[in-house]
Amino acid sequence: MGTNADPDFASLLDDLFVAKKTLEETSPKPSVPFDYLSVADELYSGRIKVASDVAAAEYREASETFEAGFAALLASLDALASERAETAEELLPIDPEAIARELDLATARASADFSKLRRNFAFHNHPDRVAPHLRQRAMVRMQVANMLIDDAKRRAAKAAKR
Repeated sequence: MGTNADPDFASLLDDLFVAKKTLEETSPKPSVPFDYLSVADELYSGRIKVASDVAAAEYREASETFEAGFAALLASLDALASERAETAEELLPIDPEAIARELDLATARASADFSKLRRNFAFHNHPDRVAPHLRQRAMVRMQVANMLIDDAKRRAAKAAKR
């Protein structure tokens, strides 16, 4: 290491790099060279048998069993997909008139009624409570419902002041 009694960080790094270089220079090189291309060439030449005929037959048998199982799995997945397509859920409307009918805003009169409508609608339609593929639609439905409720609440407050 360094000869300095109080070395700084840079001199410590320099000493470490020098020590690493000397270690790499003194390490022995591999004594047996390995040529991957010659090994691959030897394997493909046919002089080396990797598997016996019995092993090859077992491999073919296992492959046929796997193919049959895989074909059965694919058939069951196709059946499941067609079943899911038949039972596709109906998308809830995002039309403001349909959401207004669903909210039944005509029955609400007081501020508490509007709050109750908002909570009830959110309980059934909030994006965090629906399936991931329906979240975008639920978010739009919540925005429309909140807009309709706020508008009805303002109109009710204006009518109460008169």
